Amino acid sequence: MKNAHRYIMRIVPRGLKLWFFFILLSIPVILLFVGLTLFGSDEMTFDRENLATSTPTKKIAKVKIVPFDTKEYDRRMHILANYPISTSTASSTSSVASTTVNLWPVKTVYPNTGAILPSKRIIAYYGNLYSTKMGALGEYPEDEMLQRLQAEVKKWTDADPETPAIPALHYIAVTAQMSKSADGKYRLRMPDSQIDEVLRMAEKIDAIVFIDIQVGLSTLQAELPLLEKYFKMPNVHLGIDAEFSMKGGDRPGTVVGTFDAADINYAANFLARIVKENNIPPKVLVVHRYTQMMITNYKNITPLPEVQIVMHMDGWGGSAKKKNTYQRFVYNEPVQFAGFKLFYKHDIRDPGATLMSPEELLKLKPRPVYIQYQ
Repeated sequence: MKNAHRYIMRIVPRGLKLWFFFILLSIPVILLFVGLTLFGSDEMTFDRENLATSTPTKKIAKVKIVPFDTKEYDRRMHILANYPISTSTASSTSSVASTTVNLWPVKTVYPNTGAILPSKRIIAYYGNLYSTKMGALGEYPEDEMLQRLQAEVKKWTDADPETPAIPALHYIAVTAQMSKSADGKYRLRMPDSQIDEVLRMAEKIDAIVFIDIQVGLSTLQAELPLLEKYFKMPNVHLGIDAEFSMKGGDRPGTVVGTFDAADINYAANFLARIVKENNIPPKVLVVHRYTQMMITNYKNITPLPEVQIVMHMDGWGGSAKKKNTYQRFVYNEPVQFAGFKLFYKHDIRDPGATLMSPEELLKLKPRPVYIQYQ
């Protein structure tokens, strides 16, 4: 058979030789096509990053990017405002009606994709791991604390299913002190190990974490950069407590402190930079207040697409007192979102007093989207 090829060439007429070669060369191509048709029905693609290996893989489904729904956001903000918006009311020339309509919802920037508010409600346990008297976080053993928090989250979701509740641990990482610290700033910074411990706890129930700052005689500019590595984490947010911002040089606890809009804007811009640099979802910034002078120049506070600002009613007492404080300093001085604190012990000191329920708080105008238990 050595000379089979030559033999075939001799007996085939000259005019058919080229056709014969063409057929021979086409057979492998035809067989390859048939094989792919029968056995390769799945679409194939190549990983461009590993093109050198040329290993075919099954086509990976593309992730669908859902654009931000401004209409849904506006709808939810109107629900949180918690009063009916009608054409007649909106166009009314009555000063009372006009004030009611225009205060809430607040017209601010839309958040970046991935924002928590207003589609979720945050239910937080507040405290410090070194103290059993600063809040539920630290007062109860870990497992009991997490179970209690999850029970509160369920209550809120049951009360308002359209706004599912999510758990949060709100940890005071810088605490104001009655005694002078070594640098004279009357504040104590918690070790990283304690913040790490809270992060570990939060992971067990898929909770977000707030790091709270009580600056004493220090400043946000001095304290926040020291915690930047934590704010780079997508699940870590910020709380700042005006009560213990002692701009006048007084010792914490002797007078109520204050933050200006400039302080709050610094914190917001600090967080916004981290969000941009790390391509993470927007942060939530909680600002505690319960008196007029705790926050000055509120109209200058500027929410950002990267930072959602919650003005949090932080006072304790009976329900009538708390509602009045909320009306005066949250409703009447709108910024973006509202928060409300409940004290398990201080709120029920008066005879016959009971802790306000989710159903009661949902009647407030606006409805709070951040609830803190201490």
